[in-house]
Amino acid sequence: MRVRVRSQLTLPLHSLPFRAMRVPYAVLHNTLRAVLAAKGMSPERADLCARLFADANRDGVPSHGLNRFPLFVSTIERKLVEPGAVPVRVAAFGAIERWDGKHGPGPLNAHHCMGRAIDLAGLHGIGAVALANTNHWMRAGNFGWQAAEAKMIGVCWTNTLPNMPPWGSVKPAIGNNPIVIAVPRASGHVVLDMAMSQFSYGALSLYRMRGAELPVDGGFDAEGVLTRSPAAIEASKRLLPIGYWKGSGLSVVLDMIAALLSGGRATHEIPDAAADETGQSQVFLAMDPSMHGVATDASNVVDRIVGDLHRAGDGARYPGERTLETRRESLANGVEVDTSIWDATQAMTGATPASG
Repeated sequence: MRVRVRSQLTLPLHSLPFRAMRVPYAVLHNTLRAVLAAKGMSPERADLCARLFADANRDGVPSHGLNRFPLFVSTIERKLVEPGAVPVRVAAFGAIERWDGKHGPGPLNAHHCMGRAIDLAGLHGIGAVALANTNHWMRAGNFGWQAAEAKMIGVCWTNTLPNMPPWGSVKPAIGNNPIVIAVPRASGHVVLDMAMSQFSYGALSLYRMRGAELPVDGGFDAEGVLTRSPAAIEASKRLLPIGYWKGSGLSVVLDMIAALLSGGRATHEIPDAAADETGQSQVFLAMDPSMHGVATDASNVVDRIVGDLHRAGDGARYPGERTLETRRESLANGVEVDTSIWDATQAMTGATPASG
């Protein structure tokens, strides 16, 4: 029984059956860039934003990559997102800064603010940037990888619209508030990317599209019964917090800190009808593990922990290890995309769908 359960829990989502095809990473990136440039982004910003979307699919997170790209384009067309808006610093207190996202593209705002936190950490050993008035940052893990590539420990989180019931309630009143924690490592960065719900809505959608049940209970159905049916959870809007009451409590404090530091909206102030998730508050932290002057010591500590973890058994993996395997496969064989979404994206450029 234990072997069977472990197999379910470690099943890569991208391996589930669905109508898919593979495209070269460069083709995916260039196509997304062309669409964004046509929607008013400058060439440089379109290039970066397209890369962040393409990287999500490359690393096995299509729910927050190409699958969400048409909705992102729609928010630009409906003027919920201003493609040319850039974040502005409104306050600074040494290693801590507050920025206003001006309702610009969420992925670009987040990338900028993590970059600023990294710069501050280079000066002070630690940097903290709080961001208000931003939009959905899409794949949260992108910004953890960004910090790790800069040889920094990175921590970032966002609040969301009220999309999860607090423990003891049936009404969605708290957010699933994703958090990322990244630790740099020369032979493979350690990056934890998780929501406060057992499964994000993006993951639920992906399982439903692929006709698969969740590997473990992910929420409640309309009758209040725990279920593995993604469609039933989407309908009830009763996500299951990680760790039950513990995840619920963690969601609340993450929301509080994001709103306090940024001076922006808390979850209860983000309209629950705004499925586009505008006006969010986010926090970005960067810490320099070599600030004591001996970078090799920090690297050795992480390597020893990973080594001990691997000795626990073949199924033991550190956060981000499977991501690196998926990335290598994507770059070698092409990035897996949902055929219908890829066709729709190509159509935005006026190109003939490759799958047609």
